[in-house]
Amino acid sequence: MNESILQKGVDVQGLTTAIVLPGTGLFADRGGRGLREVGPLTKIGGVSLFQRTVLTLQRAGIRQLIVLAGAEEEVLKQTLLRGSRVNIPVRWMPIREFPLDDPRTWEVLAAEVQGCCLIAGAQAVFSKHVIERLRSAVQDGQALVVARKTAGGERPAGPRNPSLECRDHRVIAFHDQPSGEADQIAADLVVLPAATMGNRGVPFEEGGGSLEGGAMPIRRWLDRAAADGRVSVVATDDQSALWYRDVWDHSSAKAAERTLFRSLKGEYEGFVDRYFNRKVSRLFTNLFLFLGCSPNVITMVATFVGLLAAAGFAFGTYQAGIVAALLFQLSAVIDCCDGEVARLTFSESPFGAWLDITMDNIVHMTVFAGIAWGAYARYKGTGSEWIPPILGAASVTGNALSFWLVTKAQKIGATRGWRTSRQAAWTGFILNNVASRDFSIILLLFAILDKLDWFLWIAAIGSTLFAVLMLLVIRPSAIARA
Repeated sequence: MNESILQKGVDVQGLTTAIVLPGTGLFADRGGRGLREVGPLTKIGGVSLFQRTVLTLQRAGIRQLIVLAGAEEEVLKQTLLRGSRVNIPVRWMPIREFPLDDPRTWEVLAAEVQGCCLIAGAQAVFSKHVIERLRSAVQDGQALVVARKTAGGERPAGPRNPSLECRDHRVIAFHDQPSGEADQIAADLVVLPAATMGNRGVPFEEGGGSLEGGAMPIRRWLDRAAADGRVSVVATDDQSALWYRDVWDHSSAKAAERTLFRSLKGEYEGFVDRYFNRKVSRLFTNLFLFLGCSPNVITMVATFVGLLAAAGFAFGTYQAGIVAALLFQLSAVIDCCDGEVARLTFSESPFGAWLDITMDNIVHMTVFAGIAWGAYARYKGTGSEWIPPILGAASVTGNALSFWLVTKAQKIGATRGWRTSRQAAWTGFILNNVASRDFSIILLLFAILDKLDWFLWIAAIGSTLFAVLMLLVIRPSAIARA
């Protein structure tokens, strides 16, 4: 985090600078809404609100940060220094030297901005897509306000953010009192042109000077810009990719965490993953977050449980098959947690992604081998004991070939690109609908029915067909791009 980069002035285009206010809201001091109970250091999904705000802004393309902090400045600095995930320049401006109600503060800030600036609070959880939408919607001389819906149970008493009166995606007025249950409320995410900040734009008061009562000028600037038709709105919805959750007490903190968990999704998820594994994995994810486990450690835990399942299948008894199938299902649940923890804590890495998919396939192949060994032990001496080893070998070979082809398909899509859009669509369809953990439930069903040998037939034929299908789909692009 090199402050000199900011101080020298980087020639940037578009919305790349953000001012973060960790100790206050953008429109009012929110003490009356219960923020004494939570603050910028409150952890949501294992990461503090302040750190999550900074990392989300960085992930969405913000390249420079200015933090206006009070007495908590040193604690906030230590929060960001834990780990090396923050890799953009951060400049710290203490509010004792740069009061928020002083016009000179905003003149200094305006001088640091090229074109426009994002001003953000640090007591909310939001998706990176909200910031990306703001960056794509920026227009010269226009302000942008993020809007959220009135949350259930929100306290109306005390200072609050204003509600918005909108027409054709533009804000025409701000109101201090809500007019209905479905009001859109101004969130603590605002984009302002640099010319608006300080004396170059709308003055603090007619005649200049400071604002009374420690108030900030943001609301006054937006009121004037709305009257001129220069304020656009970006609406959010908790059920979409554009979601925003304000946090003012422990109840809203839990609601924000639930929304954050709902936004998590793996690259390839089937029906069982979406409606079962992800539901159960949240309990384990919270436990792993509490224990401070890294995603790679969780991957190895899931691998260990999967290998135990494979060993259980090798016994070949009905009871061992049931226990092994349950262990394999548990492995599939824990396998969801490494990605969840990585996305929650901004600790994704290429090595972690490679380790996850590699260990998954090792578990799958050992499970196939374990089932084949157990079936061989059961059928030994019947004259047909040779069938399970052949099916097991076919399953393992088909899985290994499929793993190689999936890796190749990902490489083609990420680097050289597909020869035709139809090939890209077919590859995405196959990976999204076939390359998932849904077969764990099928395996459990066959174990209950005591027909694991039947599962071997499905695994052998299915993995071979999948490999052939992937080969036919990616071969033209692989040859054309060679």
